[in-house]
Amino acid sequence: MVKTKVLCDKNFIVGEIDPRLFGSFAEHMGRVIYTGIYEPQNSRSDEAGFRRDVLDAVKEMGVTTVRYPGGNFVSAYHWEDGVGPKEDRPRRLELAWKSIETNEFGTDEFMQWVKKAGVSPIFTVNLGTRGIDEAVQYLEYCNFPGGTKYSEMRKSYGIKEPYGVKMWCLGNEMDGGWQIGHKTASEYGRLAAEAGKAMKTVDSDIELIACGSSLSTMSTYPQWDMEVLEQTYEVIDYLALHQYYAGQEKGTEAFLAQTLDMEEYIKTIRSAAQVIKQKKRSAREIKFSVDEWGVWAGPGNTVNEEIAENPWQIAPSVSEQIYTMEDALLFAGMQMVILRNADVIKIACQSLITNVSSCIMTEEGGGLWRQTIYYPFYYFANYAHGVVLKNVLLGETYRCEEFEEVPYLDILAVWNEDKREIALFMVNRCEGESMKCDIHLQGFGLKEIRMSKALYAKDKKMTNQYNHNAVIPKENNAVSIEDDCCIAEILPLSFNVIRLGI
Repeated sequence: MVKTKVLCDKNFIVGEIDPRLFGSFAEHMGRVIYTGIYEPQNSRSDEAGFRRDVLDAVKEMGVTTVRYPGGNFVSAYHWEDGVGPKEDRPRRLELAWKSIETNEFGTDEFMQWVKKAGVSPIFTVNLGTRGIDEAVQYLEYCNFPGGTKYSEMRKSYGIKEPYGVKMWCLGNEMDGGWQIGHKTASEYGRLAAEAGKAMKTVDSDIELIACGSSLSTMSTYPQWDMEVLEQTYEVIDYLALHQYYAGQEKGTEAFLAQTLDMEEYIKTIRSAAQVIKQKKRSAREIKFSVDEWGVWAGPGNTVNEEIAENPWQIAPSVSEQIYTMEDALLFAGMQMVILRNADVIKIACQSLITNVSSCIMTEEGGGLWRQTIYYPFYYFANYAHGVVLKNVLLGETYRCEEFEEVPYLDILAVWNEDKREIALFMVNRCEGESMKCDIHLQGFGLKEIRMSKALYAKDKKMTNQYNHNAVIPKENNAVSIEDDCCIAEILPLSFNVIRLGI
């Protein structure tokens, strides 16, 4: 049995967890919108066409914010196409995913949906094929009270009160050569700064998110981030980081170790922001938004090939990735990395909300089922409230091709003072052995074990596709407390949640 010791102290914290860290992302891609969150023909849908079962699952999952309408989709999107009477809305060639967009679902439908889901919206403006004018006009439509062209347009469609959307992304992944309207860092930085200034003239209360690097493997990283920060530092509030990981073919140890790359990625971007702050002698503190993140499932999910084989369809079934137990462990690890940087990361959006790299899978005309990755998100979103505790990890490590020293245990400890509770989230990266963890929580005074759950499967490649309850959380009774120490035995390749009352 692998043995690990963890030391935490009540007086040493990382930072407070922003509720917006438990966000998701809805893009007009594949079946995310149509037959995902919106399907008027489904008996499970309400009078507005929103699937009630999806709304219930989103609420249960604990989602707090949702980013819309893209994603790559937004970089050629005309927001005006998606408002007003549905019979007057045009069908368009959708260039990002090579499909037909009906525009049956748009801004007003999304705002109705977020109200029912109980989440906050994050909107993205098109800085690919469009620019400052359209960004300001979109903001005017959403947030200006009335008496102007676009605010009156909104009111004429029956929406009297402004939406008051607070968070706005200035384009999407503009560093990527795949992006329609792709720009250099200098070109994008100047456009984002000018669009941002104009938007804040209309509504000074909004928060703006600029595009950082789309992946840690981008050839322009981290120079892109430095240049964009140089040009936008006094305008924006957040720099966006996007990150996806695949690599299952490398083997489990290397696959799960990729969270160390994510740690380094965030560390580098934090440093870049600090350099620009000092260079500008600025008092402002730029924060970060990981507004696209997730695991890219194993071989066979080649979205570009799928699109090429069946182009120009309406809501085609593309990139409907099926996640394994192994994928859920990396997913949980990525979520822990984000939370371990809670002092500077204030927004995060798991990508996507239904059907494409998603926690929730829907059947057209039928019901839904929860992927393996649903459960880590659920536990973090529902129980990782309060402050993240610093920890010292003393335990065994392993070596893989990309990393010299990878701890077998990945752990996050969260202190919720209001509920007098510590929540422990753990991944055992060891495939062959269980692990004994001695977690010393100094200065707390442990009183009770309120919950102990484990997500585990005998086969690491098991999914919930056919047996929807194949990989679900189960009780772990091998947990005890002695004074200020929680002693837990956790299974190989498992994700674990322990809640301790103080």
